[in-house]
Amino acid sequence: MKRQSKALLMLIALGLTIASCGKKEGGELIGAKDRPTWKGINPYGMVYIPSGTFHAGASDQDVSNVYMNKPKAVSIQGFFMDDTEITNNEYRQFIEWVRDSMAHALLDHFLDTEDGAQVIDWEQEIDWEDETLGSLFYEGKDKFEGKKEINVDKFKVKYKEYNWLRAAHSNSDWQNANKNVKRSELFFEKEVKVYPDTLCWIRDFAYSYNEPMTRNYFWHPAFDDYPVVGVNWHMARAFCWWRTNLWNTYKGREVNSEDFRLPTEYEWEYAARGGHDLAPYPWGGYYTRNSKGCLLANFKPGRGNYPEDGGQYTVKADAYFPNDYGLYNMAGNVAEWTITAYSENNQGFHDFNPDYRYDAKDTDSPAKKRKVIRGGSWKDIAYYLQTGSRAYEYQDTTKSYIGFRCALTFLGRSINDF
Repeated sequence: MKRQSKALLMLIALGLTIASCGKKEGGELIGAKDRPTWKGINPYGMVYIPSGTFHAGASDQDVSNVYMNKPKAVSIQGFFMDDTEITNNEYRQFIEWVRDSMAHALLDHFLDTEDGAQVIDWEQEIDWEDETLGSLFYEGKDKFEGKKEINVDKFKVKYKEYNWLRAAHSNSDWQNANKNVKRSELFFEKEVKVYPDTLCWIRDFAYSYNEPMTRNYFWHPAFDDYPVVGVNWHMARAFCWWRTNLWNTYKGREVNSEDFRLPTEYEWEYAARGGHDLAPYPWGGYYTRNSKGCLLANFKPGRGNYPEDGGQYTVKADAYFPNDYGLYNMAGNVAEWTITAYSENNQGFHDFNPDYRYDAKDTDSPAKKRKVIRGGSWKDIAYYLQTGSRAYEYQDTTKSYIGFRCALTFLGRSINDF
């Protein structure tokens, strides 16, 4: 009897539970409620590159490099890309953030938080005459003529990324059978100096007078709108990490789950073509001059007539006409880092958002540190300006002819809905 009563009470309780759920949900499959509204984003200074398919690789005969640049149809998901290379002044915003964050930390300018985390109070003023900041400046014999100058070698950032590829492999059955991978092992973290290597202007060209560029290129306002150079692959990634945090701080990350990043080499090539699938140059033509004989990019014409195109070195990041996607200088000016690791047979991988990566350690061989650069530069001949030309540089090197621009994966809604 007691058992029957107990069972009856359980049935009544279950009925009440179902009834209460039905009253709340209405009995229909309508999806979870209270979801954030997604209207899409359109970051300042970026343009939208729609999803599409193109033929990667050389657009003309390239006998010597045919096995490193095989033609291949590739499909790319839509994304945003900076309309210009990252400029000196844009990168300087990053450098000033690093400088100020170090100063705030030394001055103990932190906000109190419930979880005890240290959050900088950016509203507090920095007194640069405070003796507490003395360690940020050159001291003793390192001073030049008694000037008070900040020691830029101390400008360091520790950026962290999640290794999604390793996470996917660690969750596979064959991996779990042999090793239990901890989540903390899936983080990629690296501390890197972020101040541009201004001495690259001297080091890149032996027996050449480029000291004025070393002294002025990153600092002088005359070059504010010129592309930043002297940044290695890790420095470019650190910039993307900072830009993501800057966006999240002021815009919020509740809905936008993607990070600013370097483009893959195939995203870069697809964007550079500007919708002209088989044309060798971003402007869609087969030549580097227009019908009036004017050069269409900043590179090394002829046998070395550098100023013929209007720039002895680099030019402003928005110089010349953009391609049909609205992107400037996808050919020439500065070559650009991509996220892709360089392999002579990258074309052998997948044709759906292809992406080949390898996070080389400092102790790895130089061959493993090669990263794809694209676009050619002010010092290169026309061949490297072609959208299908591939080249590489080592991830820990800085050059006076390599810069970068950022990409951001496009999510969901049509760009026409913005």
